[in-house]
Amino acid sequence: MNSSLLLASDDLRCEIAPALGGSVAGLWLGQVPVLRSTAAAALTSVRNAGSYPLVPFSNRVGHGSLRWAGTDHPLVVAESFEPHAIHGVGWLRPWIVLEASAQFALLSFEHQADESWPFAFDASQAFRLQGAELELTLSITNQSAVAAPVGLGWHPYFVKRADTHVRFAASGRWEMGDDKLPTRRALSAGLDRDCEGLDVDHCFDGWNGVLHLTDNQLHTTVTSSLRYVVVYTNATRNYVAIEPVSHVNNAINLLEQGRASASELGVCVLQPGESMSAQMSIHVERIQ
Repeated sequence: MNSSLLLASDDLRCEIAPALGGSVAGLWLGQVPVLRSTAAAALTSVRNAGSYPLVPFSNRVGHGSLRWAGTDHPLVVAESFEPHAIHGVGWLRPWIVLEASAQFALLSFEHQADESWPFAFDASQAFRLQGAELELTLSITNQSAVAAPVGLGWHPYFVKRADTHVRFAASGRWEMGDDKLPTRRALSAGLDRDCEGLDVDHCFDGWNGVLHLTDNQLHTTVTSSLRYVVVYTNATRNYVAIEPVSHVNNAINLLEQGRASASELGVCVLQPGESMSAQMSIHVERIQ
């Protein structure tokens, strides 16, 4: 089993737990946690990590049933409290360290087709600390013999303080049913709200790739090459999940149902041997 990795740059510190889903155990600016953070040596479940990768899909595949190219693929539902397959498979499997230094780490994961996902793929994660910024790159290559749908993203949990404020621009929001699956798209300009009392669990599209979180200690800027973002928090949570993703929740099944086009849903299809990459950065500065 891989040991943890520590990256440090100026006053920013990041601990990575390769064996626990290639997750970020914690991210701190000095002693102030940026993400929900646990020392990697004390982290026992990826569910409590500061962030983890979403590959080969984000959010939920409805009722653990993937329909693709006219074929039904039952998927393992890993969480007992969830009726759906959730967050892909990468966060539930160990990753291998290919390279590590004081400010850089490269991890890899190889997936063979199984009941959790019927298409083989390779994935890699790169982590780089530069100044007050953590840069992440996530890549996937289709290693199956057929064209396969893919999706990428991250699931960081930012600390929610009493005065945390979230701000970003978007053009639409996918409304959610009681089953936590999207029902329809509505126009939305994004969010510009204090997080106290905010109750949101939605995928926004038309995101411009920039999001700001501010409180009395930190100003955090999240940027990404992706154009969808899932935001999740409510009064019972001490975090705000800000998830840059490549597609709408349950996108593949929505496409198969004819609910929207592939471009509207963000569905990407890779031919055998083709690859896809995404980037996210987290820039942190103190409030003076």
